[in-house]
Amino acid sequence: MSQAPYTLDELNKEVRMGQLGTERADAAIPKISLHDFEARRAEITDELWAAATQVGFFQLVDHGLPQDLIDEAFAWSAKFFDLPRGVKEQLPLRKTDNAGWEFSSQVRPSVGVPDQKESYQITRPRMDGLWPDETDLPGFRAFMDGFETRCWEVAMRVLSCFAERLGFDRDFFSAAHDPASSEYQSTLRLIHYYALPEEAVGTPGLWRAGAHTDFDCLTLLFQREGQGGLQVCPGRDLEAPEWTPVPPSDDAITCNIGDMLMRWSDDQLLSNFHRVRAPQPGEYAGARYSIPFFAQANRDVTITTPQGKYEPINALDYLKQRIAANYAGPRM
Repeated sequence: MSQAPYTLDELNKEVRMGQLGTERADAAIPKISLHDFEARRAEITDELWAAATQVGFFQLVDHGLPQDLIDEAFAWSAKFFDLPRGVKEQLPLRKTDNAGWEFSSQVRPSVGVPDQKESYQITRPRMDGLWPDETDLPGFRAFMDGFETRCWEVAMRVLSCFAERLGFDRDFFSAAHDPASSEYQSTLRLIHYYALPEEAVGTPGLWRAGAHTDFDCLTLLFQREGQGGLQVCPGRDLEAPEWTPVPPSDDAITCNIGDMLMRWSDDQLLSNFHRVRAPQPGEYAGARYSIPFFAQANRDVTITTPQGKYEPINALDYLKQRIAANYAGPRM
C-alpha cells in the first residue's frame, strides 16, 4: 500500500526541545500495579488511561516478569557490548529493518549531535546475518528471543486496556502486533551509554540521548538502580520545557506512549518528549545500560483512527519516515 509523504510536525517541535529547560524534582511519574490483572482490569484501565492522557509516562509494578530474568537480560547485554568492536562491526545496523548494531550514529533533531551510546536492535524477522555467532556469545540468541516474547506479552496486556477504551476489540493491538507474521516489526533494543570521563562531566551540549519522542505504539523500558538521567517533558507544546526525572528502578518497568499510538488514538494518548541527560557533577558518571522494547504495529497494518482525525497510513511507511529522520549518520 503506497502512501503520500507524511508531514511529521513533531520533528520541528523536537528541534525546539533541544534547549536545557528547567528541571522539576517535585513532579511524580504514576506507578501502576498489574497485580491480579483480570480481576482488576477496569481499575487498571482507568489508571493507565489517566496516566497516558495526562503524562504519557507511567511505571508498571507487579508486572509478572521475574527479577532474575531482568537481571539476566542486563548481564547478556553487558556481554554483548563487551565483545570486540570488530565482532560487533560484522552486525551493522540495517536502518530500514531497524536491526543490528550501531555506534554513535543516532542524531536527534533536537540537539544535532550523536547520542553518546551504542545499541543493538533485535527485530526478529529481520535478523538474518545479524546475530552474534554462537562461538562468540553462546546462548545469547535463545535468551533474547525468549525475553522479547515476555516483553511482548506485557505490552499487549497494557495495549488491550487501551484498545477497549478506544472502542476496539480487546485483542485489537495483539493482532496488529502479531509475532507469527513475517511483517512483525516490534523491536527489543539493548543500549549502552558510555561512561563519562571526569573532565567531561558538566560539559554543555553533551547528551546521552537528546530530546525525542518514540515512534512506536508503546515502549517498555528496563532501567538499573543508580543509573539515572531519563527525564520527561509532560507538555508537548511547551515553549519553555520543564523536565521531570523518571527514577530508575530494578523492579519497575517504565512505559511511555509513542507517536504511532498517539495518532491511532486521535491524539487522546500522549507521546511526550523525553531525553537522557548527561551526568552532572556529583552524579554517577559510569556506564549506563537500559533495555527498551518497542511495540510497533506490523508492516502491513493500516493505522486508521476511531474518529477519523488522520488519513489512514501504512505502518511500514510511517516507521520508515521516522527512522530516516532520526538516523543521520556519524558526525564525530
